Amino acid sequence: MTTLLLRKLILGAAIGLFSQFALAQTDGETKALKQIADIVAGLNHFPSDGDMTTLEEIMSGADISQTVLIMADTVANIEHAANEEGKGAMAAIQASAQASESAKVLAKVIEQLSHTASADAKNMLAQTFP
Repeated sequence: MTTLLLRKLILGAAIGLFSQFALAQTDGETKALKQIADIVAGLNHFPSDGDMTTLEEIMSGADISQTVLIMADTVANIEHAANEEGKGAMAAIQASAQASESAKVLAKVIEQLSHTASADAKNMLAQTFP
């Protein structure tokens, strides 16, 4: 219990310490967010093998921010829903002043996901990531 709380505090602090420059969305980062959003929109209880390959490629990218890496890792670990650590990370991203609005939308959907994305969540993702 204490370890989980400590992880959440460290994660929140790490996200809060990123500079605006580090979180500025590059083309690669925009593409990665879109890929994650597409995976989340089509998710059925857990990521498919193809989804996992895409998430692993995102996580191995050199030009991807820590925020996107955390999102990709959280989605890769979904089993019906994000785990507590992932939900805490998504809440921290939503609360971050430096996170882009599109990242905040995606973080909200990931945090609230239960088995599959709701129709409202899919609509939000489609509007945010056309």
